[in-house]
Amino acid sequence: MNDGEHELDLDQLGLDQGGGVLLRLCLAELPIGARLHVAGHAAELAVHLRAFARGEGHEFVLVDPRQRLAGPRAASGAPFVAALVRGPASSARWRGAERAGTARSNDGTAGTVLAPPAHWGLAARGAAVEAGGPGWQFPLAHRDELWSDDAGALYAEAAAAQWNPATAIPWHAERSHPAFVEDALVQVLTYLIENETAALLVPARFCAQVHPHFREILQLLAIQAADEARHLEVFTRRALVARRELGLSTGGGQASLRTLVDEPDFALASFLLSVLGEGSFLHLLGFLHVHAPDACTAEIMRLAAQDEARHVAFGMSHLRRHAAHDPTLLGRLRLAIERRHEALRHTAGLNAEVFDALVVLAAGERSPAGIARGHQAVAELQQQMHAGRQARLKKLGFGGDDAAQLSALHTRNFM
Repeated sequence: MNDGEHELDLDQLGLDQGGGVLLRLCLAELPIGARLHVAGHAAELAVHLRAFARGEGHEFVLVDPRQRLAGPRAASGAPFVAALVRGPASSARWRGAERAGTARSNDGTAGTVLAPPAHWGLAARGAAVEAGGPGWQFPLAHRDELWSDDAGALYAEAAAAQWNPATAIPWHAERSHPAFVEDALVQVLTYLIENETAALLVPARFCAQVHPHFREILQLLAIQAADEARHLEVFTRRALVARRELGLSTGGGQASLRTLVDEPDFALASFLLSVLGEGSFLHLLGFLHVHAPDACTAEIMRLAAQDEARHVAFGMSHLRRHAAHDPTLLGRLRLAIERRHEALRHTAGLNAEVFDALVVLAAGERSPAGIARGHQAVAELQQQMHAGRQARLKKLGFGGDDAAQLSALHTRNFM
């Protein structure tokens, strides 16, 4: 046979027994228009080959059955049954397929398209998507509203930095602080658990709304939720080391978190949570690390802050890119702060129990001098939070006066 003709001996193997797999492998290696002569002893092989060719988009050609394969590949001595001429597609069903973006890319968009169509659904980016598949509804399906150019790098960093609460925390570290300091710590941990629960619910809710084409964003939101789940575990476990019950949960604190969890807009929720809330919490966790009464608590706060820093980094990166493509975004962010401030103006903000507990932790003692020192430390913490929020707001594009004003309107509950 000439260069455009090839042979396949199926021996006793029928197409209903896996012979179709061999056929597809052989045809995939052939150029369009090449002829594959098929030999075999299986019953109804010619009928099955005709159906196969029609379904896969190849031409079916009957050949003289008196001819037999010859040579070292023809041990079975099977007769030729038919020939298949390689069609322009490996299968007729794939003729209307389209690529779901590009699997690899050298730019910051990682092969994504601006607005992937709904029918791409759960297809892997870069895969050939068969026509006629089911439609999907993903509310977050536009690159400019959720993408971050460093999304892949941030996910890789997050995956590498995961830690195991069972081994990373010195749970049996010595505790020699007074009982009233432990009580204060339990109250602060109770407050942290409540806030971290909200910080888990927000990314978990939006994760299901993101078009899977933007898989790095899905991964980041999923790992962010996993981080918060781990924080809930370690804060709860530390609170119950020496106490049977947790502390107090106030209505004002819950009202503040309710406005955060209920925010339906992804950009605004990311802004309120990651840029303002978790950004402020970075300072709080640093404060608790410095004033931790024991090594166990100090390490918990250090590792939690390490996670939160990534959440803030993603929020900032995503929103800075979004603002560059949407000139209305900064105005919407401003309105989100003002709207939340108005909704919470009748609440007490940070409850007195948490404020007092922070003072006690910073003081470490009950003396007037110690309490004065602790009170000053908490006041400095609030100033640091305010300065940090202003710096992040400026990076997003707000002017200095606007940044100061908007930071001052942020909820006194910190998150």
